[in-house]
Amino acid sequence: MTKEIIDITMPLRSETPEWPGDTPFDFHLSVTKEQSGSVNIGQLTASTHIGTHIDAPFHYDEHGMTVEQLPLNVYLTTAQVVDVTGLKEITESDMPEVKSGVTAILLKTNAWTDRSVFPSAWPLFDPAIASWMSEHAITLLGVDVPSIDPETSKELPMHHAMKDNHRYILEGIVLDKVAEGVYGLTALPLKIAGADGSPVRAVLTH
Repeated sequence: MTKEIIDITMPLRSETPEWPGDTPFDFHLSVTKEQSGSVNIGQLTASTHIGTHIDAPFHYDEHGMTVEQLPLNVYLTTAQVVDVTGLKEITESDMPEVKSGVTAILLKTNAWTDRSVFPSAWPLFDPAIASWMSEHAITLLGVDVPSIDPETSKELPMHHAMKDNHRYILEGIVLDKVAEGVYGLTALPLKIAGADGSPVRAVLTH
């Protein structure tokens, strides 16, 4: 039986909003087929945290793992989508009864409705969620907003709680039309040596 593939990735284009002050996304042809006589060649410029992306611990810890050191099984796994729409703060009490085989939780907040602009606010994630994940053998947390911490945070308590509990982060996924349930998840980062993060092509299979 052919599995349904659900793309939960933000498209990367000039309209894709970057984190305020970060590098905007740009793609253009640096060489055209007319110029080369044979091929088009594209060039892109972007932040490692544009659109749908993963954070490596090095992003917020000078001694943390960089992207190429991350365990790939974390991003190729079974995920449970949990609808937390309308909550201003999401705590461990909002976490689900984990289904068999699940090692990733994807939180559907529906807080980022217009992805052509950077959101002014999104729900607060309680750092205790990281401990809950460790206790329930959940290795990856995915969210449909730009970050698991507030835009203005300098302490990044949720990020550090995730690192302290050896948990991993996926941000900027698109769950608008995805129902609660269990899915296969693929969200592999590019193998960028020394990098603090990477855009991913995130898909669910059902």
